[in-house]
This record gives sequence, structure tokens and C-alpha cells, in this order.
Amino acid sequence: MTRRHRREALAGYAFVAPSALGVGIFVLVPMVLAFLLSFTAATGFGQIQFIGLDNYRTMFGDPLFLNSMKVTVLYVLVFVPGLYFLALGMALLVNGNLPARAFFRAAFFAPYAISLVVVGLVWRYMLADNVGIISVLLAKVGVDNPPSFLGDPGLALWAVIFISIWFFVGFYMIILLGGLQEIPRELFEAAHLDGAGPWPILTRIVLPLLRPTTFFTLVLATISGLAGLQSFDLIYVMTQGGPANATNLGIYYIYQQAFRYNQFGYASAMATWYALTLIILTGIAFKLTKGGRFEFSEE
Repeated sequence: MTRRHRREALAGYAFVAPSALGVGIFVLVPMVLAFLLSFTAATGFGQIQFIGLDNYRTMFGDPLFLNSMKVTVLYVLVFVPGLYFLALGMALLVNGNLPARAFFRAAFFAPYAISLVVVGLVWRYMLADNVGIISVLLAKVGVDNPPSFLGDPGLALWAVIFISIWFFVGFYMIILLGGLQEIPRELFEAAHLDGAGPWPILTRIVLPLLRPTTFFTLVLATISGLAGLQSFDLIYVMTQGGPANATNLGIYYIYQQAFRYNQFGYASAMATWYALTLIILTGIAFKLTKGGRFEFSEE
């Protein structure tokens, strides 16, 4: 390596060092400490007792933990496809010859610029029983007993999913819009000259060339849904995991065990299991799809 190459390498390491140091201190170190804490009965009061795998045995026998897993899976199964298809439709809309296209792009993205805590508070008041604007409007159109959107165990999770999609769809629309704009315009012009309609263009050109962006979007949305880091704010502000644990996602149950019941060792075991599950699922997805670059047969 020449002197110039060494200087360039050192400059590169110097630029990367602050970010690498930040990731190491604020991400890797807490992850390692949480993993070690998962083998203890730490209560947060200076009492740490090594108990081996007892937290993991307790975890898989805990009905509330298993319920939080079921709620999380249902949330992801509805949230991810609903978010993707709505974001894709919006991206296709604002990528075309839509009048006031710039306005609609900004309008669709606007909810994501608002604090999620504020969003949760506004929707909680809008969905409040009897006095919320939704209940008032339903009463005005003849619904005598408007449903309790946040008080009914059968409706609360669906309300949270709807609000989550409404909030995040603008962000994912921007990602998919970037992928759409990478597709060469000549392909669309050639398809139009050949007499192809909107559906063949979508299925034969847009979706195949959008596969890497689609893969990234689906993986990001799935990790977001499973980890629940972003939906945590909505749950905390709107439902507190209720009613009857209907919205008690895994991330909120971990929070309850750690900061409400001071079971830091047990909460660390659940967090470790969550992290390992996400890493394994993401690795499998990358392996099976080659990062979204897999090819379909020509049959």
C-alpha cells in the first residue's frame, strides 16, 4: 500500500469511527448486557442472582407472553400487506401524471412528520366513546350505539393497525416512489407502443423491476411490526395494552415486565429471544430471495 493509499484509508476510518463508536456504545454493548442479564433474576434493586435458563423456561410457559406473541403475529400479518399495497398504490398515483402531484406527495407524507405520541393522543380523543368525533358522526348518520373502538377487545387491535398504517404509509410510499423512478422511462414508452395496457405494464415491468425495493420495504415493515418499536408509542398512549390484553404487543409486554414489575432479567430474556428471532427471519429472507434479486422463470 502506498503512502497515499494509507492516508486515504486512515481518512476513511476516521470518518467511520464516530458512527462505529456510537453503534458500539449505544447498540452492541446494551445488547450484550441484556443477553447476560437474561440469565439472572435481576430486579433493579442491586440484587442479581444467576438462574441459568429459568427465565427462558418461564417465558414459554407464560400465557401472557404467548398471548403477546399471538397479538404481535396478527398485527404483522395485517399491518405489512396492508401497508405495502396502500403505499404502492399511492406511489403509482403520485408517480404518474397527477395534477398537483407535488402537493399530494407532501400531503401523503405529512402524517409521518408528526410526533407519534401526538398522533396517538389525537386519535384517542377522536375514537373516544360517545364524545369522540367518530362516535358523534356515526350517531348523526343513524348509528344508535357506536362501537367502542378502543374499549372493545375485538376492535382495539384493528384500530391500532389502521392508525399505524395511516401514519407509516407516507414513509413507505417515498421508498417505493424512489424505486419506481429508477425504472427507465423507455420501457414504458415501448410498452405503450406495443399496445400494452396498465395491468400488463404493472405485472410485466413495474413489479419485476421493483423487486429489490419491494424486498427492502417488506423486510423493513416486518421488522418494524415484529419489534414494535414504532407502534409502542401508540399502544402506550392509546390502550396501555388493553382491553383484556387485546393490544398487548410483545414489545409492550417486555416494557411492562421491566419497568412496571422490575423484572429486568425476565424482560431481557424476552428481548433477547425477540432479537434472535428477527435476525434469523431476516437472514432466511435474504437467503431465499437473494436480497430481492431472485429471478422468475420465463415460463
